[in-house]
Amino acid sequence: MKKYINTGNKDTRSGFGAGLSHLGATNPKVVALCADLTGSVKMDAFAKAHPERFFQCGIAEANMIGMAAGLAIGGYIPFAGTFANFAAGRVYDQIRQSVCYSETNVKIAASHAGITLGEDGATHQILEDIGLMRMLPNMVVINPCDYNQTKAATIAAAAWQGPVYLRFGRPGVPNFTPEEQVFEIGKALHLNEGSDVTIIATGHLVWEAIQAAKILETEGISVDLLNIHTIKPLDREAILSSAAKTGRVVCAEEHLIAGGLGEAVAGLLAREHPVPMRFVAVNDCFGQSGKPAQLMSAYGLDAAHISAAVKEIIGA
Repeated sequence: MKKYINTGNKDTRSGFGAGLSHLGATNPKVVALCADLTGSVKMDAFAKAHPERFFQCGIAEANMIGMAAGLAIGGYIPFAGTFANFAAGRVYDQIRQSVCYSETNVKIAASHAGITLGEDGATHQILEDIGLMRMLPNMVVINPCDYNQTKAATIAAAAWQGPVYLRFGRPGVPNFTPEEQVFEIGKALHLNEGSDVTIIATGHLVWEAIQAAKILETEGISVDLLNIHTIKPLDREAILSSAAKTGRVVCAEEHLIAGGLGEAVAGLLAREHPVPMRFVAVNDCFGQSGKPAQLMSAYGLDAAHISAAVKEIIGA
C-alpha cells in the first residue's frame, strides 16, 4: 500500500478560503458573494482584501444566485458561498434556471456539507446535494478530499468555463494531498494499485478508504483505490479500467446512496462493464446531532465499514 502522510488535520472550508484568496490576488475578474456566513464559509480574507469585489447578500440565497448569474453575464467569475443545505436545496430553482439552463459562469461554494456538519443536526446536514446537482445539465460537481485538494479545486473551478458546484466541509480532516498536485477537473487520482477489489471514494471518505486499504493489505487483500474528486464529469476511463482489472467495486461517500457517486458509478458500469458492487453511504435517512467522528461511525462511513463491505463482496 502506498504511503500517504497526514500533515495535520485541517478543514476543507479553509482550503476553499485559501483558494479564493489566491484567486482574489491573481484574477481581477473573480468576485465573491455570501449569504451572511462570511466567517463560516471562510470568505472573510477575500472580503477584507477586496471589498470592492465582495457582496454580502444577507439571508437571501435566491437573490444571491440571481446576482451571481448577472455578474457572470457581465464578464466576472462569481463564487457564491453559503452552507450546502442552502446552496443546493433552498435555491434549486434559481440554479436550474439562471445558472444551468442559462449556462452562466457561476461557481457555487457549498460549505458544511454532509453528516460531518455535526452538532447542527439533520436540518442542516444535507446528504442529497450531489444528487441534486449532478442531475442538472451543464453542472460540474466537485467533492475534494482535504485542505490542499480543496484549494486546488477552487483555483481550477475559476478556470473552468461554466457552472460548478464545489462541495466542502466543516471539521478538520487529514490533509495528505501534495500541495503542488495539479487539480484536473474530471480526472480521477489513482491512489493505489491493486488486483482484488476496487474502492472508489470521494470527499471525506477518501482518507477512510486509504485506512481501509491498509487494513485489508495486512489481510492479504489487494485494493485498487481511486479518488473521484469530480463526480460530474465522471472519469469513465479510470473507473472502467479499474473495474475490468479487479471485477469488484465498492463505492464510499458521505451522501445518501440515492443520487450520489455510487449510483453514478453503477450507471456507468451497468451500461458498459457490469460487475458486483457494494455501497458505503447513508441509507435513506436524515442525519442527527453529534460529533462528526461519532456520526461517521454510527452511519457506517468509516474505514471499518469500508473494509467490511470489501470482505462481503469478496466472499459473495
